[in-house]
Amino acid sequence: MNLPNSITLARLLMTGIFLAAIASNTPTGLIIAFVAFLVATASDWLDGYLARKLNLVTSLGKLLDPLADKILVAAAFIVFTGKGLCPAWITAVIIGREFLVTGLRQIAVEKGVVIAADNLGKWKTTLQLAFSITALLYLNAPNLQFIQPTSLLFKSLLYLALILTVLSGINYLKQSSSLLLDTPPKS
Repeated sequence: MNLPNSITLARLLMTGIFLAAIASNTPTGLIIAFVAFLVATASDWLDGYLARKLNLVTSLGKLLDPLADKILVAAAFIVFTGKGLCPAWITAVIIGREFLVTGLRQIAVEKGVVIAADNLGKWKTTLQLAFSITALLYLNAPNLQFIQPTSLLFKSLLYLALILTVLSGINYLKQSSSLLLDTPPKS
């Protein structure tokens, strides 16, 4: 297994550590969860950078990298919903979009088409991660005024992540509409 794929697998491990630590609901656990999430987020950039720079892009990496991202984001939003920091419907939209895009990509692959990640999707992920980091910072330092769940920063990051999630999902639907409307040949 090459280095970028190993880093991606480490991100999955960090997601497990994040979940176990945050479930402890202790001050130490919250700090560990925050650090694990930051490491996982940084590894997302690092594995992609190294795969391209070292010419180590593999089919396994193409599968694992977005899967690791989706698992990390879904886990975080489920936790935040459980802690009252994100409405359940927003978490459902975010996870639903991920299932939709994964399904669209599977249909495309079966038809020999690649649906590449676009800038809108990358910005969506960036805002989801930024919200997640802000929510984790709040859980670790609830007295900081600028990151309160009622603050402009907190709400802006959450709703911008939601808007970009929806727009990105619509964009993927548009990109794949010809694949979805394609009717099978008659026998």
